Amino acid sequence: MEKVSAVVIVYNEEKNLRECLETVQWADEIVVVDSHSQDRTVEIARGFTEKIFQKEYQGHIDKKRFAVSKASHDWIFSIDADERVTQGLKKEILGVREKGAGEVVGYDMPRMTRHLGRWILHGEWYPDRVTRLFRRSRMRYEGTEPHDRVILEGPRGRFSGMLLHYNYRDFAHQIQTVQAYSDVAAKALRAEGRRAGFRNLFLRPSFKFLKCYILKRGFLDGWPGFIIAATSAFYVLAKYAKLYEMQLSMKKKKG
Repeated sequence: MEKVSAVVIVYNEEKNLRECLETVQWADEIVVVDSHSQDRTVEIARGFTEKIFQKEYQGHIDKKRFAVSKASHDWIFSIDADERVTQGLKKEILGVREKGAGEVVGYDMPRMTRHLGRWILHGEWYPDRVTRLFRRSRMRYEGTEPHDRVILEGPRGRFSGMLLHYNYRDFAHQIQTVQAYSDVAAKALRAEGRRAGFRNLFLRPSFKFLKCYILKRGFLDGWPGFIIAATSAFYVLAKYAKLYEMQLSMKKKKG
């Protein structure tokens, strides 16, 4: 029988963490990595595991790598505090734990998000397949902050069981997240030497909206689908607008 470590990174997640951890109690161990939360996050985590670590926040990807490094087992199930494992997904994961995976070194699974009073079933949010079960020895994290990407060194399998996602409390929380994530993304783009011009400031946001709302049929989700598409486009505009501000600031310093 294979053993599985469930890992979760957190910061001020007292409203989400208990329900999240209740859905991964089947794991052989639970690892929680916090960044000095100011609420009851750690207290709640102690009700499920003794493996709680503190790490100064130096980026989302860095924190994910640290969490994986603290696990005892090669098979890792990575979950975020605002996610929940369904019974169908649990059954598939336990199948891998009990029977093995052969040559497969990781699995992706569909993720369904609830926002603005309904489950989102179209647009770029569905089916949002994410790779969350993998062999630590056969993977690495890449990506651009604040979005991680799992790279597997071997065959990838697919689960049909759903991972549920409760990413935003309301629209105000969505806008707050866009503000925070676009700050991080703009700095990452700047570090890569990227620049903001007509293509990035006008074309990319426009295409993002068209892709989410028309090409991916976000309009079928009603007003929530429109709001998601518009906010996704605004996120793209915001990160490049902030990059543009950085460019102006550099010009002033040089001038």
